Amino acid sequence: MRTPTKSRPRTQPPEVRREELMNAARRLFLKQGVGPTTIDQITAAAKVAKGTFYLYFSSKDAVLAALGDRFAEEHLAKIKAATNAKPSGDWKGKLAAWAAAGVATYLDSIRLHDILFFGSLPPTREGLVDNIVIDHLAELLRAGAAAQAWFVDDPRLTAVFLFSGLHAAVDDAYTKEKRVNRTRLTQRLQLLLFRAMAP
Repeated sequence: MRTPTKSRPRTQPPEVRREELMNAARRLFLKQGVGPTTIDQITAAAKVAKGTFYLYFSSKDAVLAALGDRFAEEHLAKIKAATNAKPSGDWKGKLAAWAAAGVATYLDSIRLHDILFFGSLPPTREGLVDNIVIDHLAELLRAGAAAQAWFVDDPRLTAVFLFSGLHAAVDDAYTKEKRVNRTRLTQRLQLLLFRAMAP
C-alpha cells in the first residue's frame, strides 16, 4: 500500500507558502530546466498538495514571472546597498559602486538569470528595458545631474544604454573567457562609465 505524501502544515502564512513554492521551482529549474519541470514536481518539492499551487499561481509561467520579479528585486537591493554605502556627494563613487555591484550580481547569478529570462518564453521588448534596476539607475543619474556632477540630457535613455552595455560586456566576457577576471572587467566598465558621464 502506498504511503500518502505528507504535506506541510496548513498553518503557514500565505506569503511563506508562496515563497516555498517559488524556492522549489527555482531549485528544479536550475537542476533540470524550465521545460521538463512539472507543477507536480514543484508541489512535491515544496511538500504541498497540487491544489495549493493554484491558490498562488495560475501556471508554471506565472511562477517563472514571479521568480523574475524576485530576482530583479534582489539584484536591485545589492546595487542599492553598494551605492548607498558611498557618501551622499560622492557621485563618481556611487557610479563606480553601481558598476561593481552590477557586474558581481550578474556574474553570481548568470545561470539563474538566463533560465528565468530566456529559459522558457522569449523576452518581450518591454521586459528588456522596463525594470526596477534601470529605474534606479535613471534616478541616480538624474540626482547626479541635479548636483552638477555630470550632464545628462535624458537620464532614462542613458540608464537603458548603460544597463544594456554593462550586461552585454559581462555576457561577452562570460562567453569568451574561461574564467572572468572580475576586477579587470569592473575597472574597464567603470572607466567607460566615467568617460561617458564626464561633465
